[in-house]
Amino acid sequence: MTDSSEIAEWLARVRATVATAARDAGRDPAEITLIGVSKRQPLAAIKAAFEAGLRDIGENHADELLEKAAAFAPNGLRYHFIGRLSSRRARKVARQTMLIHTLDSLRLARKLSLIAQEEGREVRALVQVNQGGEATKGGVAPDAAAALVRDAAALPGLSVDGLMSIPPFDDRPRDWFRQLRQLRDVVAAETGIALPELSMGMSHDFAEAIAEGATLVRVGTAIFGARD
Repeated sequence: MTDSSEIAEWLARVRATVATAARDAGRDPAEITLIGVSKRQPLAAIKAAFEAGLRDIGENHADELLEKAAAFAPNGLRYHFIGRLSSRRARKVARQTMLIHTLDSLRLARKLSLIAQEEGREVRALVQVNQGGEATKGGVAPDAAAALVRDAAALPGLSVDGLMSIPPFDDRPRDWFRQLRQLRDVVAAETGIALPELSMGMSHDFAEAIAEGATLVRVGTAIFGARD
């Protein structure tokens, strides 16, 4: 496992890059939430990052999220869910997370709304957009995003706060990020629903995502090193 001093050093570098990218784009770095993606990382790595100041953790798998959240949930630490979410796991995941980034169907939206009503609280989510039409990734087609945002946001207890994407991997990621931002603007105008959050950008391209308006960046190996 990467030791805690390396994680602290790498986290500091990533935060500095976030701040520089924000300022270069004429933005306030405080507008951007850095999410450390701890997929297949040991609990000790999350603890080291938390001790170094990281406050947001993202997990791709429900069981891994639930296991880690049960073992380590200090005040101030916020878990995000960034993987495909089944209705079967929705209740437990919703209880442990501040934001679900991967809402991709009205069926799941209805389930989250039911959970929110039964538990007397709000569930926050982002609509995931599959920009490249990739079968290996979740999300709705760009031309279906407005309908899902409209229908999901109308459900009680469910707050739809923006869009998320994991675009195709290529040498021009900024084009994909720009398209997602433009789609968000169109959907917000069509639906009249404020969509302040854009979850986009990972270890290799988060600076470009910030330049195009990302408010949430999901960074794994640049903070934690290689996965076990």
